Amino acid sequence: MHHAPEDLSSTVRNACVKVPEITIFFWIVKLLTTAMGESTSDFLVYHINPYVAVVLGTLGFGLALALQFFVNRYVPRIYWLVIVMIGIFGTMVADVAHIVLGVPYFVSTAVFAISLVVVFVLWARVEGTLSVHSIYTTRREIFYWAAIIATFALGTAAGDMTATTFDLGYFDSTILFTAVFVVAGLSYALASTRLNKILVFWLVYILTRPVGASCADWLGKSHQFGGMGYGDGTVSIALGLLIVVFVAYLTVSGKDRRLEGAGLRGAAPA
Repeated sequence: MHHAPEDLSSTVRNACVKVPEITIFFWIVKLLTTAMGESTSDFLVYHINPYVAVVLGTLGFGLALALQFFVNRYVPRIYWLVIVMIGIFGTMVADVAHIVLGVPYFVSTAVFAISLVVVFVLWARVEGTLSVHSIYTTRREIFYWAAIIATFALGTAAGDMTATTFDLGYFDSTILFTAVFVVAGLSYALASTRLNKILVFWLVYILTRPVGASCADWLGKSHQFGGMGYGDGTVSIALGLLIVVFVAYLTVSGKDRRLEGAGLRGAAPA
């Protein structure tokens, strides 16, 4: 793999990492955002014109991402706003591919998986690492967000594929992906090499999407479709409030912030 020809040590000394530290709070908020993205997307698509909903989701995502690139350090409320908007936008992309274009879920799952692999290969060849501890240049941040978008679309399609195409239903899909998520999480904790930790981190990250999305569908969808029937809007509001609480706590406590220059550990495990 080819490393970027920049003087990494001097760059690190003067750069601020743009992403949060990977703590238990990271995974909690990530799961909440994936669930909220699913419920909010479904609510918008079914309660307003779906084309208008897609345009609004795309604009919201674009504005949030532009704001993230504008700031020069990790800001919890901005970072997680982008994640929420990607959750909504990524869900819409996967749903449009299936509902509007008629693409089967197993095909879209394969396409999104290939897209993610392409992003990872390019990222690794250009930067020499896939570690989220190394996001302190604009180019690496571009690769990072491209990977995040692909993971959301892939996770959404995979979750819908198991629930509908494989006819597992929302509850069984939630149990299935949660079990795999827990096993992958334990593998991450036990991984002994840097490469293994990075690869398992991204596997766990991908799995947060179908876990959260399947859970949101199970809570929001009607009994007719195997859900609890609370409604997508209600579920979305409840999840949104929880996200606000956690992000406010992280903003005040700084629990998920890394010191400037932490990027020097860019070769460290994800």
